[in-house]
Formats: sequence, structure tokens, C-alpha cells
Amino acid sequence: MDFAEIIYEKKDRVATVTMNRPEKMNAWTPKMGAEMRAAMLDAERDPSIGAIIVTGAGRAYCAGADMGALSNIAAGHAGARTAEA
Repeated sequence: MDFAEIIYEKKDRVATVTMNRPEKMNAWTPKMGAEMRAAMLDAERDPSIGAIIVTGAGRAYCAGADMGALSNIAAGHAGARTAEA
């Protein structure tokens, strides 16, 4: 699977999942959630992986939910994304 909002790497029995939206302080989106789930499931199924590290790119780990995406949902545009996202 190609990832757009995370970086997923496996090395030396360790899977590293990096939230990769540093310009948004790694604010969580539904797409990021789906990508994180896919990476975690892959790491869980891989018998060579003994640990999983979750981190964030840039200066923040994760700012929480992407408020732009939540605003679109509240406005009735559930599938819409912000122009910045």
C-alpha cells in the first residue's frame, strides 16, 4: 500500500510509523487513520517485527483532529477535504 500521510518503515525487528503532516502539526485525518490501521495490521502480522514505534514528523507529535476536516463534516460535506489538507 502506498501511504500519503504516514511513513512506514521496518528495520531490525522494529516497525516505525511516522505521522507525516508536519505542516499541520500531524493533525489526524480519516485518511491518516486508515493508513495507520493498515501499517499496524501489517506490523502485527509480520513475525519478524518485535516492536512498533509511533512518532510524528517535524516539531509536533500530533495536534489532534484536523479541525478543517471536522468543519466540513459539520457543514454537511462529510467527504470534503480542506484546500490545505
